Amino acid sequence: MGQVQDKVVFITGAARGQGRAHAVRLAEEGADIIAVDICEDIDSVGYPLGGRADLDETVRLVEKLDRRIVAVAADVRDAVALKAAADEGVARLGRLDAVVAQAGIAPLGRPDAGAFIDAITVNFHGVVHAVQAALPHLPDGGAVVVTGSTAALMPSAAMADRPDFGKLGYSFSKRTAAAFVNDLAVALAPRRIRANAVHPTNTNTNMLNNASMYREFRPDLENPTREDALPAFHVMTAMGLPYVEPQDIAEAVLFLVSDASRYITGQQLRVDAGAIVQRRPQQPQF
Repeated sequence: MGQVQDKVVFITGAARGQGRAHAVRLAEEGADIIAVDICEDIDSVGYPLGGRADLDETVRLVEKLDRRIVAVAADVRDAVALKAAADEGVARLGRLDAVVAQAGIAPLGRPDAGAFIDAITVNFHGVVHAVQAALPHLPDGGAVVVTGSTAALMPSAAMADRPDFGKLGYSFSKRTAAAFVNDLAVALAPRRIRANAVHPTNTNTNMLNNASMYREFRPDLENPTREDALPAFHVMTAMGLPYVEPQDIAEAVLFLVSDASRYITGQQLRVDAGAIVQRRPQQPQF
């Protein structure tokens, strides 16, 4: 018996990266999956998003583990489409036990307000829509897991020498999602549905490995490469790591979905190799 044997988990952003890692790890522990991804690009995002072939690969990996999966192309900004995806998955798999609101974008390096709005509508509204779609199906004792970021636990993004409204939107959306989880946990507590956030540091996915992120870490270079940026990635963590792996985040998600965390709610769980503690030491409590 796995840690989440026969549970059904609804995961957004499941085509690749962290979302795929969550789907596979949960399937390894006995879960069936409802997998959603946009399967197309967003203009403000400077790197390709997961496509249908990526989502199909997630399906293959879950089915290889002899678990069931329903995969739907849907945009988390569209509450109606996301509800339809959740309803379809529940109709085919028979139940829903948890939702993992993973889908997110980082439209860095954009000076236009559209990038700010895109970051908020995907990273925050998409979280709300995922919870809204899942909640009618969740039983008492279910679980909500939201992917945040270490950016949620830091001050608002500074504009420095040039406006970067995509970065500002990313920071705002992650901080707002963290606050949402805190209050959602209170609202869901009478039904013992837990709501928790996981806050990764740099994670080895396409969101990190792209030109706009390399420029973020090496603004002194016009066209930095991954090799140029890699030494600078280390500044994010107290452990001296350039990044963590998606599987590291998936272990935290597994715990928060499993019954082992049945009385853990409202938590802001950092999987960050010390990224926050080195910037914001614990303050005395009086």
